[in-house]
Amino acid sequence: MSLNRHQIREEAFQVLFALQTDSDADLATIYQSIPHHDRKEIPAYLQTLVEGVSEHQGELDQEISSLLASGWTIGRLAKPDLVILRLALFEMQYVDDVPTAVAINEALELTKTFSNDKSRKFINGALGKFEQQLEK
Repeated sequence: MSLNRHQIREEAFQVLFALQTDSDADLATIYQSIPHHDRKEIPAYLQTLVEGVSEHQGELDQEISSLLASGWTIGRLAKPDLVILRLALFEMQYVDDVPTAVAINEALELTKTFSNDKSRKFINGALGKFEQQLEK
């Protein structure tokens, strides 16, 4: 069974969330703990997302900080929201074949699954602000 990109993004969220929770966790163990991975091969796009977000986390976090309202810090964000923002910003900047609108829509879909409506509105606003900055 081949996963579509939405399913891969959900898995990337799960892997990145697990790494956020325990930065010393073994990546191979995390991959194998995801329900779809009863097979041995990890989808290439899943690896692209996980490795890309991990490698660029410092830059992504700086960009997220710049999108926050005055007085807010990354530390105040719910962990699922932070992971979703990192994923979306990574795709918007580093994945050429993902249009910005798709990255934003996918982030909102992840928020429906892994967070709440208040977070969905926040993430939509933050990513919309970032999209405007990209267009300038």
